[in-house]
Amino acid sequence: MTTIGCESPRTLSALAWVLVLGASVAPAFASDVESAHANRHCERQFEVAQRIDMESFRDYDAETFRAVHTDDAVTVFASGAAFYGIDAIMGALASHFENREAVWEWTERYRKVEGCRTAFILYETTYTIPSVGFSQRALTGVSYTRHRGVWLANADQGTLLPPAP
Repeated sequence: MTTIGCESPRTLSALAWVLVLGASVAPAFASDVESAHANRHCERQFEVAQRIDMESFRDYDAETFRAVHTDDAVTVFASGAAFYGIDAIMGALASHFENREAVWEWTERYRKVEGCRTAFILYETTYTIPSVGFSQRALTGVSYTRHRGVWLANADQGTLLPPAP
């Protein structure tokens, strides 16, 4: 019998347990590495998706804006008006996309991405229509979900902020 430098059965038993535990930990570690890689991939995809969402609104691209939202999305304006479903949201925003005169600016204040499932961003936003002297600052929170490998906005809500000094 070969003892691999171990003299007692107790030492052999301990060595056997180390080998068993090592074999079971290795796949778990590999799984963790794969999961971390998948999460980073999802976070990169999310970065692109949220930018497309914000820029499509800024650039009056109604088709793209619609495409990056779930059909059952909800929008609550800073005024408190709520719109349920992407058709209602697009109806409420029709003048924005048609008139093409508003200035939309945003600064990210907070971000939380939960793996490849959900994400949330809080923006400080300014929506200005110079021709009518309208300017509104808000905190705008947007929730996203990942559906069939694609990030989509499913809810957003604005809260008024005082005018900038």
